Amino acid sequence: MLARIKKFFQESRQEWRHVNWPTREEAIRLTSIVVVISLALGAFLGFFDFLFSYLLRTFI
Repeated sequence: MLARIKKFFQESRQEWRHVNWPTREEAIRLTSIVVVISLALGAFLGFFDFLFSYLLRTFI
């Protein structure tokens, strides 16, 4: 049982070495894109939420 666990961790470590990690600049750029898109989508959805709430309060 312990041999299987040891083998699992050894193989996992080898796989981690094969991963193609992004550079620091790529990670920052891609994170910035995700944040900007998330904020824009949040503002878009927030606007329509406000609009529909206003319309419902006005007509009901």
